[in-house]
Amino acid sequence: MWTLGEPAPELAIRAAIIYAVFFGALRLFGKREIGQFTIFDLALVLLAANALQPAITGTDTSLLGGLIVILTIFTLNRGVAALRVRSSLVRRLLEFGPTVVGRDGAWLLPELVRQGLDLGDVEEALREHGLDTVDQMKLATLEADGSISIVANDRADTSEARRRRRRYRRPV
Repeated sequence: MWTLGEPAPELAIRAAIIYAVFFGALRLFGKREIGQFTIFDLALVLLAANALQPAITGTDTSLLGGLIVILTIFTLNRGVAALRVRSSLVRRLLEFGPTVVGRDGAWLLPELVRQGLDLGDVEEALREHGLDTVDQMKLATLEADGSISIVANDRADTSEARRRRRRYRRPV
């Protein structure tokens, strides 16, 4: 139970490498929060985690080995969070910026496709912001947190507009 099957430094290095690769894959995954995961997204993450476990621990099945891996992953995560707060370069590398997906009454179709949005997603966002048609939209932005912000043009009647943002769910 306490006897390591792999050297402690090797377990830490394996965990660090897998953490970096997994973090990079999630970064490429898109603008989405955990609460926005579809059942397919959740299955993907769980299956990937299960598939990566042997790559992290190798032949080690000891309790001490598991503690070393967990400590390494949590330490790395804390370090990344601290770097993100302290460094604008790291923040730019790790976080998404806002993306304009509509302007002056028209959707930017290539950008919608690139972001994995369909017309149903953005039309729903329009309605949630109190607009009836795309002609009433001055600007639509996919925010870093996955929400869609809509700014009405001056001609739009927004007296009953709901001031909230919509989070999209991109199909897998």
